[in-house]
Amino acid sequence: MANDTRQRLLEASAQLFREQGYAGTGLKQITTAGGAPWGSLYHFFPGGKEQLGAEAIAHSGARYERLFELTFARAGEDVVQCVRDFFQLSVDALEQSGWADGCPIATVAMEVASTSEPLRHACAEVFASWEAAFARGLAGAGIPRERAAELATYALAAFEGAIVLSRTAHDTRALRITADLVATTLRAELPDA
Repeated sequence: MANDTRQRLLEASAQLFREQGYAGTGLKQITTAGGAPWGSLYHFFPGGKEQLGAEAIAHSGARYERLFELTFARAGEDVVQCVRDFFQLSVDALEQSGWADGCPIATVAMEVASTSEPLRHACAEVFASWEAAFARGLAGAGIPRERAAELATYALAAFEGAIVLSRTAHDTRALRITADLVATTLRAELPDA
């Protein structure tokens, strides 16, 4: 039961941070959304909102990293199509959520990078793990490791930027164009290209 409450608080935090940012999310709102009593928040997160934020970032990051890995696991020989599919998941999420469901890490990172070292560090660790997962997928498709790491940085930066532009414009054009350009770049890097 205790782990269930802790998990609900993490998931509620992650969802609320993704939709309205870290500063825009109150602790009372988190406990209400998580269906948890007020006292449980400090029981599980004695460091308060900053500790909860860092752990929610890590929790969200791990979920998305698994999604990267699942995407590449089913890639077979068409890693480029899997990357396109990943972009399409974000197109769908933005459109279906009324532009509220952006990247759970970028939403917080942009807000706290200069104000909270623990949260900045948590975001940086997640982005690094995503880059590594992406690079492993590209290397698995035959791209040399060093080049795969560079391409992973490029693709993730393009992806995150496209989400910000699409979410801000309420138009997925930036994600769609970026998906095409990233796909073209990656296809040219594959050994059989």
